[in-house]
Amino acid sequence: MATAVSEAAAQTTRTRVPLPPKLRAPGWYRAALCEVLGLGFAFGITALIRWLQHIHPVISGDAVTTVALFTVPLAFLLGIGTCDYWLYWASGRRTRPEDHSGHGAHSWRDYFRVNTDHKVIGIQYTVTSFFFLFVGGLLAMLIRVQLAKPGMQFLTPEEYNGVFSVHATVLIFLFVIPVFAGLANYVLPLMIGAPDMAFPRLNALSYWLLPLGGAIMLLSFLAPGGSFASGWTAYAPLSTTMPLGQLFFSIVVQFAGFSSIFTALNFLVTIITMRAPGMSFFRMPLLVWANFSTSLLVVIATPFIAASQFFVLLDRALGFHFFDAFVGAGKNGNVLMYQHVFWFYSHPAVYIMMLPGFGIISEILAVKSRKPIFGYRMMAFSLIAIVVLGFTVWAHHMFVSGMSPWIRIPMMITTAIIAIPTGIKIFSWLATLWRGVLHMDTPMLFALGFLTMFTLGGISGVMLAMIPFDIHVSQTYFIVAHIHYVLFGGSLMTIFAGVYYWFPKMTGRMFDDRLGRWHFWMTFIFANLTFGPMHLIGIQGMPRRVAEYAAKFADWNLFISVCSWVLGLSMLIFLYNMIVSWRGGPRAVANPWRGLTLEWQVSSPPPVFNFDAVPTVVGGPYEYGVPGAVHGIFKPPTEATPLAAGSLSRPPSQETHT
Repeated sequence: MATAVSEAAAQTTRTRVPLPPKLRAPGWYRAALCEVLGLGFAFGITALIRWLQHIHPVISGDAVTTVALFTVPLAFLLGIGTCDYWLYWASGRRTRPEDHSGHGAHSWRDYFRVNTDHKVIGIQYTVTSFFFLFVGGLLAMLIRVQLAKPGMQFLTPEEYNGVFSVHATVLIFLFVIPVFAGLANYVLPLMIGAPDMAFPRLNALSYWLLPLGGAIMLLSFLAPGGSFASGWTAYAPLSTTMPLGQLFFSIVVQFAGFSSIFTALNFLVTIITMRAPGMSFFRMPLLVWANFSTSLLVVIATPFIAASQFFVLLDRALGFHFFDAFVGAGKNGNVLMYQHVFWFYSHPAVYIMMLPGFGIISEILAVKSRKPIFGYRMMAFSLIAIVVLGFTVWAHHMFVSGMSPWIRIPMMITTAIIAIPTGIKIFSWLATLWRGVLHMDTPMLFALGFLTMFTLGGISGVMLAMIPFDIHVSQTYFIVAHIHYVLFGGSLMTIFAGVYYWFPKMTGRMFDDRLGRWHFWMTFIFANLTFGPMHLIGIQGMPRRVAEYAAKFADWNLFISVCSWVLGLSMLIFLYNMIVSWRGGPRAVANPWRGLTLEWQVSSPPPVFNFDAVPTVVGGPYEYGVPGAVHGIFKPPTEATPLAAGSLSRPPSQETHT
């Protein structure tokens, strides 16, 4: 009997057809197969539940889409290989030794698979985010074509709502926030002397959540009833009554939120536990301080927007009543509570989109003016002050919402107070520039452009903190002008500055500085010509979020549209410069800017594990002009003593590569 069973088992083994290697190994083939299985699971589970509950028809497109928006992306993550190691361990098998086969890039193909090298992930993040910048920019061009003259041009009002809603959502959640994470992913471990991030696999997972969220957001245009179209704020009860496309936003926020939280936790643990010997908190570069502060904001605040969209999802899909008050009889939700929950995240989110840029500007201004940062410790403390105060000002977005009038006054006061730590930074940067030896190349130009435009945006922000003025302009183009001066003139200028500054380190190539200067001047001039006049028409009463407007605003809108198109064309100069320089630009030396921080003390690009010897930090990061000042050396801590400037000791593999 036993023999017969054994023979049957052997026969089964011989006749079993194994999956092809491409479908068994993690990668794009297995991801495609898993997506099909995820879609099938969505069909099956929804049909089963509706059949058990006697709901007809058993197959519902809306129900299947709602479930598939979760199951298909999760199946993709499983197939591409972000969870293999964890699932292998969770199944109870013996832990596999790490062979580092998924670490580092040896060809361009390594950027299209799951990789645990923080440098590869940083480039993946940055390039993917810039793809979404160009997508959001194209949507902005459509908006300005529609608004070039009064009347409806080629978009219906519903289509216009979808275009401007997706435009804002893509640029906030899929460009500004993740591109800062990408730049920091690349340079932060190098800056603190760490070989990698604390959790490399979690780092890889956090990246792959980003393109998934972007794909879902863009697919909303194909949803029945049109794309997500309730504005990037997705206010209830509008968001609980919109067509199916609204769900795409609610689910994108979940993916983008988890990506941000995973990255922030990784940054916090890396900064706290993996600093090189001798690097105290007050020897950290300000970019590290900025990302430490940002990560605190992300971990504390992001769950609130995730919760708000989860409640919207429950309202729509399962008939809950969190936010659907006044929509029908028996509804007892609270629509005002949605705004409180949303803005409790979304005002700190403004600083999530600004603080990393503050760190970038601090690095560039110190190097390009050859001076120490003025008031280094006060700059660090002001970052922490912004984190604390950022949670006290959310309701200034709600002055016209109908909330209790008594809360307006304290929110006005805290909104004015939070300008103080930001003002400290502005004056510290100006003092750093004072009597410095300024190198006016492309990174420096974008840094100075940031100082100008962000200060203007900050001034209009203080104006909006005042209750009477805010009530007057709340639903006008003055708000559009303010947010674009802050996010375009603030965040985007720092992003361009950072990309140009670390481009030699990331690619091992130098960019064309002449094209970089053309890019800056076209961006700076036409950004001001595009967004500056919006203040004027806003004060005169032109409403925002509308597809047509009064004829008296026609001339200014045509002018704004033409300038915006030139601004969009300027981005093509940047794209051309980056692609051509990356492919064939001059070879970069290890330290083209003569910086002191640790990332400039290794080759360009750095070795796979960053450092062949652990660096020891012996001084501050910005001691420019101080005779004999050195930030870090490659000697054991027992032998580490400050060396004369220019005599930095390096292992042979970390000498300058030419």
